Amino acid sequence: MAASAKSLTNSNCTTDGDWTVILPRRGRQRRKDTEVERISEEKQEPWAPTDSQKDPIRETALMQKMERYISKIENSQFYHTFKDQIETSILDYFHIVLGSETNMQMVIYGIGSIELYEPPCLQLSIAMLMKRDLNLIGNIEVFDPILSVTESRVLEALGCTVMSINEHGKREAVKPTMFFMPHCEAELYSNLLQANWKPSFLNNMVLFGNSFEEYEQHVSLCKNSPVLNSVKHILAARRFTNEIKIEKIPDDYYNAFHDSSWHIFSPVHETELQFINS
Repeated sequence: MAASAKSLTNSNCTTDGDWTVILPRRGRQRRKDTEVERISEEKQEPWAPTDSQKDPIRETALMQKMERYISKIENSQFYHTFKDQIETSILDYFHIVLGSETNMQMVIYGIGSIELYEPPCLQLSIAMLMKRDLNLIGNIEVFDPILSVTESRVLEALGCTVMSINEHGKREAVKPTMFFMPHCEAELYSNLLQANWKPSFLNNMVLFGNSFEEYEQHVSLCKNSPVLNSVKHILAARRFTNEIKIEKIPDDYYNAFHDSSWHIFSPVHETELQFINS
């Protein structure tokens, strides 16, 4: 999430607003069997911070910083509106996803540097407050390849688990899972959807991230764009996605979540998903 702009992407089409272009990093799509093998390999890629030196002074300063952010956003109009919208409009969907389970794990991809930038601090603060206030969030797992040792240790001190595997966004939702991904790149959402492209997995997912409706609207203006291949799962998922946009609040905190939505998926049959792999 961090400081870079992460939304819809296209170098051949200019649109207004805050949307930027991030082209897919992969080349031409491979055959399906090769693609599955590559996905499996990527999901097993070990990861550790590139720096290895512990720094207690930095850790203390960063922990105090996060505590200040959590306190500030907890008392903001943005969080009160955000929480109220969940309780009045979204909580029922959470319970449908949960089924007989009492809580769902939260997976945070692309958090960015909480030591260097403000948006990741605000986004992490919201995640921590949701866990505290909603009573349905279990373990929180976090990953971003740019995390430092200091940031990893502070995240763990806050009660999160920092992943030691770079999943490239391809966690399978074998149990109820909330994916918390505001302002991530389009490819990361597509990776997540592709890895879960079956009803049993999609029905276990709640996704908080960039608006799929906005992707569809902006891509429709660039029909010949090379970015279309990287968002095909996003566009296909629109047919069975219940999207609820967060309410706009005129304060500084909203900027860390602009154009974000809740997405709940409800495909019924495998036939709804078959064409995407053809």
